Formats: sequence, structure tokens, C-alpha cells
Amino acid sequence: MIRLNPYVHFKGNAREAMEFYQSVFGGTLNISTFSEYGMADNPTEGNKIMHSQLEAANGLVFMGSDTPSHMAYQPGATITMSLSGTDEAQLRGYWDKLAVGATIDQPLQASPWGDHFGMLTDQYGIEWMVNITAQRT
Repeated sequence: MIRLNPYVHFKGNAREAMEFYQSVFGGTLNISTFSEYGMADNPTEGNKIMHSQLEAANGLVFMGSDTPSHMAYQPGATITMSLSGTDEAQLRGYWDKLAVGATIDQPLQASPWGDHFGMLTDQYGIEWMVNITAQRT
């Protein structure tokens, strides 16, 4: 299974925003901070949201994160397309095709949370994230 989800970037208020969206759409909200994965380059940002995912009973999936200080934040350009799932061959195939003429922001490789993850900006300026879910035993 593969899902295409919107991924919204916030500037310091991702937790508040995602909790609001949960109050609107219902469902389960999972939140991970930068410090949980040892990804806080700036110690003051450890409690900021590295990744959050809201999953509603009707299948709606909405993701979001805070933009760390070392990355540019541009209001109006705060949405990324996120492909995720377990079909490694198909997801790597999408990655390879999207990567043609793209800027690779982070190579598709093993991540601290155990999946394979990569980010790129395609030749049309659209940001993409690909997450291949690891087989967990």
C-alpha cells in the first residue's frame, strides 16, 4: 500500500495547529519531537515537532512539522507531497523518476526511526518526501 499525503510546514506552532486539526477531523494524532530522534541541531528546538501525523477513521491522513531554524520558512510555500508505504520497489521507482532533474535535499537512505527516507525538490519546484516503512518484526 502507498499513500500520497499533504505535509504542511509550520514555524513553531505545529503542535497547536495539529491539535486544532484533530479537533476538526477527529482521529489519532501521533507527534514526535526533534529531540526524540536526536535531530535537534539547536537545543532550543528540541521540543519542536519533527513529524506529526493525524489519521482519521475515514482515511484522511494529514502530516505536519515545525520548520527548524536552519531551514528557510516561506509562508505560502509550506506544503510538501509525501509518499509513504511498504512497497519498496514501487516507492524507489517513484523516487528515481522524481529525481530526474531534481535537487536532492536528502538522499533516500536509512533514517534514525528505522525506515528509509529521502527528500527532493523536483524539476518543477515541488518538494517531495518518500518514506519506505521498514518491515518490523
